[in-house]
Parts: sequence; structure tokens; C-alpha cells
Amino acid sequence: MRLIFLGLFIIFVGIHLYASAKQDKPLRNRTKPFLLLSLLGFYLFSAEPVVAVVVLALLFSWLGDVLLIPKGNKWFTAGGIAFMISHAFFIAAYGREIEFDRIETGWILLLSAFFITVVAILFSRLKPHLPEKLFYPMAFYLLLNGAMNCFALFRLISDPSPRTALTAVGAILFFISDCSLFFVRFHKESRLKTHFPVMLTYSLGELLIVLGLL
Repeated sequence: MRLIFLGLFIIFVGIHLYASAKQDKPLRNRTKPFLLLSLLGFYLFSAEPVVAVVVLALLFSWLGDVLLIPKGNKWFTAGGIAFMISHAFFIAAYGREIEFDRIETGWILLLSAFFITVVAILFSRLKPHLPEKLFYPMAFYLLLNGAMNCFALFRLISDPSPRTALTAVGAILFFISDCSLFFVRFHKESRLKTHFPVMLTYSLGELLIVLGLL
């Protein structure tokens, strides 16, 4: 069953990416709800044991996908809240395996400063293009994504292995996806014109995170 769900995930991602590249919004909307559902099925049939916080992280990612389908800033905000909850559950999942006594304080400060700096630079460029009411909530959201990345990297530092590296790379791709989404959605002069790079990095990121958590 796990291979069936993995195959379904790959098929739905392929169709969704095709629709994103062609800017076929109806096809994008029809396939989007099945991306995380198929990935969740793959996790449930692969994990031993199944970890509740990972299931919840994937469920709230799925909810975020669904809430982002309709137009409007209210739906965008609702989707962002779902993804924030998802990031919190991913942090909890990573935290279960982190040995903080094996991580030097310098790494914690360096990684935290890096993501704070990246978010500050991004939002200095986005500020003229964002609705005023969304500026600080979106900045907070991306900082939480950065925190999720920090914990994925802390997990890698405390236990260097292929599985922790997979999750760390996946988390970074998730961060890149969100940054790309903000430019596609709000920065009309951006070089990013379609959701293809957003969904490519997001889908691959979520898959790598799950593979690294198995």
C-alpha cells in the first residue's frame, strides 16, 4: 500500500506541476487537495511507529493547501494559520530526536540569525507590494517556517545521518517555496510568474521531510 500511495503522490504532483506551468487554474485546484493526502497515506503505511505529531503536521499542511485554493486575503490568512500549526507540529516532531547538549550555542545563534536576516531582507523587498494588514502576520509566519528549519538543522547537527539530512533539505525547500509564493502572489514585477517553482519546491520538500522522519 505504501508504494501505491507514493505512486499516487508522484502522479498527482506531476499533473499539478503541469497545470502550474500551463497556468491551468481549474486543474491546479482539482489536484491540489490530493497531494498531501497521498503523502499522508504513504507515511501511515510506512512509519513504524506512526508518530501523531507528524500525522498532524501533514494534516494541517493539507488543510493549508485546501484553504489557499479560493481567492481572497481572508482565505490566504486562513491557509497561513493552518501552515503555522503544521510548522509547530513539525518542530515538535524534530524536537523528539534532538540532543541539544550535542549542539554548540554558536550554531543555534548563527542559524537563528541567518533566518531572521533572510526574512528581514525579503520583507523589505515585499513591503511595497503587500497589503498593510498582512505584512506583520506574513513576516511572523515566515519566521516560524525559519524556526522549523532551525530545528530540522539542529536535528541534523545532533545526529548527522542520511535521514536527518533528507529532512533538513526538505525543510529548506519548504522555506524556499513559501518565499517564492509571496513573490508570485504579491510582487507583480517579480520574475516568478507561475506557481510551478512554488509547488515543485513544496512537494519535494514535504516528501523529503517525510522520508527523513520514517
